[in-house]
Amino acid sequence: MRNGAGQPEVAGTPGRSAADATRHDANAAHQVAAVILAAGASTRMGRNKLLLELNGETVVRRAARTAIAAGLDPVIVVTGHAREVVEGELHGLRCRSVFNSEHAHGTHTSVAAGIGAVEPTACAAAIVMLADMPLVTPPMLGALVERYRESGAPLVASRYGGDINAPPILYDRRLFGELREMDARCGRQIVRRHRQEAVEMVWPSEAGRDLDRPEDYEWIREMLARRARATTVPMPVTPTPSSASGTDG
Repeated sequence: MRNGAGQPEVAGTPGRSAADATRHDANAAHQVAAVILAAGASTRMGRNKLLLELNGETVVRRAARTAIAAGLDPVIVVTGHAREVVEGELHGLRCRSVFNSEHAHGTHTSVAAGIGAVEPTACAAAIVMLADMPLVTPPMLGALVERYRESGAPLVASRYGGDINAPPILYDRRLFGELREMDARCGRQIVRRHRQEAVEMVWPSEAGRDLDRPEDYEWIREMLARRARATTVPMPVTPTPSSASGTDG
């Protein structure tokens, strides 16, 4: 079958030529997905931290919007505790949710569920990030992707303040099988296994602050308020590439 321009159309996609499909497939092979972990019960916070507001939006919505703004695609949010209300906060965003029925058994089960939802033939890599790290920015995620494409490394890790390793971490699709089968030690053993091939991005220590306790929430709210007051002088997050050595995930 041919379209009006004389080019063959892809079955089931009216008006889409074979050339368009080829270009789409080539672009898809370079896409980087986001897997956002948002399944926890927030026991140390005492209330659901994903529903706390920061600058007029909930923590989970902010995380999804950050990934979208970085150009990651697809953006997959792994939910568990309070699934319905958390998923409701994603309404209208270009992302999809995956429910992890095993979330109570550990973070590694959410990583496996999220990576399992990423089609490896459609994505070159995936960034695993935590919903409760609201100071992670789109430029940080973009820098991970850029470093990955420059280096060809199977893993790009994040290090904060020189000595703390934490997400976001980018995994090449060659590692998806390991992520789906890892145990409760989460990504640590995978990072260690591939540390000779991995690269790191080094960020300011404050960027790695997460929401565990009420005092963390207050500290982050104040930090964001200070940033808002200093909008004429935005606070940059400048990555420093380095070789990975003994990182944890």
